[in-house]
Amino acid sequence: MDTGDGEQGLARRERDILALERRGFAGPGVKERAIREELGLAPVRYYQLLNALLDDPRALAHDPVTVNRLRRVRGSRRSER
Repeated sequence: MDTGDGEQGLARRERDILALERRGFAGPGVKERAIREELGLAPVRYYQLLNALLDDPRALAHDPVTVNRLRRVRGSRRSER
């Protein structure tokens, strides 16, 4: 899919989700507020989209450091259950 800005693959919202994940957030609720204000998403929907992105090869190609870090976190949480 061509998004019109020279980036093949991920849509703008998908790139914005990964960009938000690269940022550090101080204190409780700060990230959730950023999700609502910057992306216009409910946090539950945001995490659904993020989880799907972690399995998307286009996301890995776009931002391998962030995607691999989040995959490790997800894997460790799953193994704790």
